[in-house]
Amino acid sequence: MPGPDPHDDTSADYEQFKKEQLAQDRDAAGADTADVDDRTAQCLVNDLVDADVVTPVPEDQILVHEPSGTAFDSSTQLAVFHRGWTAGRDADAEEE
Repeated sequence: MPGPDPHDDTSADYEQFKKEQLAQDRDAAGADTADVDDRTAQCLVNDLVDADVVTPVPEDQILVHEPSGTAFDSSTQLAVFHRGWTAGRDADAEEE
């Protein structure tokens, strides 16, 4: 009796399905960035400036997120970005 038909092999589909499920699980467990108010954002940005993670550029009125090189003109945008960036790095570290 011949082996299984290679055209009926669904293992690649199953692997893709598992990857999507893991990504959804990771997103559900990730940091919620929608709850960043102005005060929380300002506190986080001040902490990041003190830790040399963010560099303020007063003459351009921007904040530069040093690890990514991304510039922001809003402390709230920067805080949301940093939370998402940190959550993404943490998720990558868990996979290793």
